[in-house]
Amino acid sequence: MYRHFAPLFLLATLALAPTTSLAQDAKADAMPAWDQLTPAQRDLLIAPVRDRWNREPEKRERFMEYAKRWKAMPQPQRERARHGMQRWEGMTPEQREQARALFHAVRGLDKDARGEFMEKWRQMTPQQRTDWVKAHPAPERRDPD
Repeated sequence: MYRHFAPLFLLATLALAPTTSLAQDAKADAMPAWDQLTPAQRDLLIAPVRDRWNREPEKRERFMEYAKRWKAMPQPQRERARHGMQRWEGMTPEQREQARALFHAVRGLDKDARGEFMEKWRQMTPQQRTDWVKAHPAPERRDPD
């Protein structure tokens, strides 16, 4: 039944895509530039960073390194990093542990070996993946930021 609506849905989506983009651009334009923000608005944006900076003085050097690296990143790399952070935040603790174990396992592999490994991973059942992670745990976590 729903397959009859798929072409209509696709056409509607394509037709509305420019409108959606314009609406997003309008939202971005509706917000003032930094210099036009009130002191209260600026403080609202900066407060979380300031609080963390003051709360964790032992991590200030690392915070500054992160800021420098972020500023030096090209925009596409920033977008990939932002996407990765959002995915990480949405993961359960078990999924995060699995991701850490996978990252540790493939980080030293060349592209072909990594592709082969990931193909085998995709073919594993959830229980096989759980067993693999238990047999190949990631190294101890460092202190989270």
